[in-house]
Amino acid sequence: MELSDRKKLILRAVVENYIQTAEPVGSKAIVASAGLKVSSATIRNEMAELENLGLLEQPHTSAGRIPSPQGYRLYVNELMEEHRLTIQETQKINDALHLKIRQMDQVMSEAGKIISQLTRYPTFALATGSKKAVISRYDLLMVEENSFIAVLMTDGQVVKNKLFRLSETVSAPQLQLLSTLLNTSFTGLTLEELTPELLKVSAHAGEEAYSLISLVVSFAIEVLEEMENHVVHTAGIPSLLAHPEYQSLEKAEPLMNFLSEMGERGSLPAVQGKNVKILIGPENLADELKDSSVIMASYDIGGGMQGVIGVVGPTRMDYADLAARLSYFAEGLSRMFGKGELAEPAEE
Repeated sequence: MELSDRKKLILRAVVENYIQTAEPVGSKAIVASAGLKVSSATIRNEMAELENLGLLEQPHTSAGRIPSPQGYRLYVNELMEEHRLTIQETQKINDALHLKIRQMDQVMSEAGKIISQLTRYPTFALATGSKKAVISRYDLLMVEENSFIAVLMTDGQVVKNKLFRLSETVSAPQLQLLSTLLNTSFTGLTLEELTPELLKVSAHAGEEAYSLISLVVSFAIEVLEEMENHVVHTAGIPSLLAHPEYQSLEKAEPLMNFLSEMGERGSLPAVQGKNVKILIGPENLADELKDSSVIMASYDIGGGMQGVIGVVGPTRMDYADLAARLSYFAEGLSRMFGKGELAEPAEE
């Protein structure tokens, strides 16, 4: 859609004013903010034409205009300036990225909480795989004579652990033998291959040994099932209520319920190679998101896996600022999973 430079300036001014105020924007506000040396009447005419083009909407006959989903899309694609994070903003994100954790579900959960705190919007985080994950290593650590911790690592460097308490005692040599057997027979196997292999081992393993093997292999099956189901971690859902668009419980409740049940509904659309993807209003497939926007950023986990973090909020979001924050945070996570480095700080 080709627009004159003046129409582009007016559309941009409407979007950015509405982002700040959550109130319909009139011609006087455009004169004050867009720096156009034309009359209010001329601007009203231009806004009427933008409305006819489907880029603006007029919620009330006597009110100003607000952007339509198509208006937001044109703004994001053509008019939005890239937001440059300050040193203080990047340092805050870098500090948050020094997570003293290594388990994937903890990273996903903590990443969502941090992004929610940084943006004041509900967030989600998930990991997706381009190939079937397998267990690459088992470690069994003695805790007491009747308990041990199983530590599992996948080929994508995802680490999971679980404490097992037993009714019978177990010795360190027994755990060492069990660990050797697990690493010999149960590594490199997909979810579908673990159970048949367990049945093979049951034919020649003693009852006590098989009981321990079955415990750990069942845990491995749980881990791989969780990874294939793409568990979605959400955070900050109540923060929706701080925004004018959701102060009506009738409007907020369906979206809050959707976010709470997001993990059961399945993952959101993939970012598909882009670092940042923005879905505005009706571009979202879920009915509960038709009046909201979703901004997502992807990062590399390694081992054929990709992580996705995102925020959900009203279409009146500061897309440039949020995209910059998500992009920088995702880049930091990629570096953390890769070389263990953080992104370079921004300039003042």
